[in-house]
Amino acid sequence: MLRTTLTDPLRWLMAVAIGAVMAGCSTLPSSSPESAANAYAPDGRALAPIEPASIYSLEVRTTAPAQDIWARMRSGFGMPDLHSPLVGERERWYASRPDLMLRMTERSRKYLFHIVEELERRNMPTELALLPFVESAYNPNAVSSAKAAGMWQFMPATGIDYSLEQSAFIDDRRDVLESTRAALDYLQKLHNMFGDWHLALAAYNWGEGSVGRARARNQNAGLPTGYLDLRMPDETRGYVPKLQAIKNIVSNPRAFGVELADIGNHAYFDTATIARDIDVARAAQMAGISEADFRLLNPAHKGPVVFAAVTPEILLPWESAQTFRSNLANHRDGRLASWTVWTAPQRMALADVAQRIGADEQELRTLNAIPRNMLIEGGSALLVPRTSAALADAAAETIANGRLKLTPERRASADSPRRLTVAARKGETVATLAARYKVAKADLARWNKVAPNARFKPGQKVVVLQSARSAKTTPAAAQASKAATRTAKAAAPTAKQAKQGQPTKQAKASAQTGKTARTAQAGKTVKTAAKTPGKATNKTAAKTPTKATAAHKPATSQKTRVATANSRTAKQ
Repeated sequence: MLRTTLTDPLRWLMAVAIGAVMAGCSTLPSSSPESAANAYAPDGRALAPIEPASIYSLEVRTTAPAQDIWARMRSGFGMPDLHSPLVGERERWYASRPDLMLRMTERSRKYLFHIVEELERRNMPTELALLPFVESAYNPNAVSSAKAAGMWQFMPATGIDYSLEQSAFIDDRRDVLESTRAALDYLQKLHNMFGDWHLALAAYNWGEGSVGRARARNQNAGLPTGYLDLRMPDETRGYVPKLQAIKNIVSNPRAFGVELADIGNHAYFDTATIARDIDVARAAQMAGISEADFRLLNPAHKGPVVFAAVTPEILLPWESAQTFRSNLANHRDGRLASWTVWTAPQRMALADVAQRIGADEQELRTLNAIPRNMLIEGGSALLVPRTSAALADAAAETIANGRLKLTPERRASADSPRRLTVAARKGETVATLAARYKVAKADLARWNKVAPNARFKPGQKVVVLQSARSAKTTPAAAQASKAATRTAKAAAPTAKQAKQGQPTKQAKASAQTGKTARTAQAGKTVKTAAKTPGKATNKTAAKTPTKATAAHKPATSQKTRVATANSRTAKQ
């Protein structure tokens, strides 16, 4: 039998290899916990065991951009969820109105990308981009009953605090860029103040002072001071739940049966620089868009013109901005704006303004919303057509601070109400006085705070409001005028009597009547004047002087007494 033998060198090499393998195996750590705990590094330091990682504990992030703005927004949600039954109520409310949700999200298309970018830049929770849904349904022209305006609903005073210009021509509370800047500044301040986003949002709605006082009350009472623990108005109580409900729907719209508008993860608008005032209509035409679309991106301008001094950049749809720039560069006509601002040097009627600047009065009235019978105070700024008297672009200070101040005209129109105070006669009622002065019985009762069937006491003061025109047509006024005329004619002497210095027969009769008038009880006068509501007779008589007045003292004296008696009657 043939035996195979190994040479000595080969046998030696095999022995070395086997020994090395055995030595390596002897240094492997035991899989038991005890051996793992006693493992040491070559330098003598103890080694900690390595815990196995679960795939569910790992957060996987992608560097690829989100496909739409909603996915991008969801990735930046950072506010703690609010757990309240009110959240479920609002979820059901919005979910039952899918058309409303689609319209609101479609309306946000123009603004959402910019707001999300600003929130990310400030490292703020991106669900705050949903707040304009709660505030205004993303309508930049929204105005509340409390005068809050814009998509972020700034009150006038708060807007001033955050440098939002408000004048007769511009309202930055509606401006897309400026209002967003101010809103995020304010929210950051509130979060720094309260250290809680739910309280910051409550303060945005209710006011920082109100939230601060509510927290202080709870602190003094030893109660918690969280959003759900404070006493607050119902509107504020439901404010954060609305935002939470919209956040939940945006997080999973399919679960609520809601469709969101398809909004790409890219900018909707771009800016274009203007150096001169430009009409809104002309700017829209140069950009190739409708005037309505232009105003949705530039809603701060109230009138038909954009003032370059306060708005050196306008917003335009991304694809339209370059079109506008090209058309503006090629514009050779010179004038871009048909309107400018003119400041009244003194108090003026609108007709005088129109005459001075060579404009149409009705056009000025409509353009500046000036009611009739109003005067323009000095220093007021008016939007006017460009004429030879008003050509220059408006200055920044004029636009930012321009105010239109009006004051009523002092002249009363023919139908302006006149307040009369008359003395009721014996047996007079609301109905009889209303008929005498041609006013409604209900009105007369209301003016005097009495019942419509009330009866007045003799001599009682009764208020009557009449237009100047109707006052001239009442039977009492007409009768008073006739009586005064007869009295004046009768008192006038003939030429012969005047020459001889003799009193007239009527003057003699009047002297006797005057004695009777002086002894009559208060509230009564001569028969002729008793039928007259006062001032008409007095005025007519006073305007009929005659030569006999100076020549004959008895006639003059008597005439004065008759007028005085009439005056007393009127005052009663």
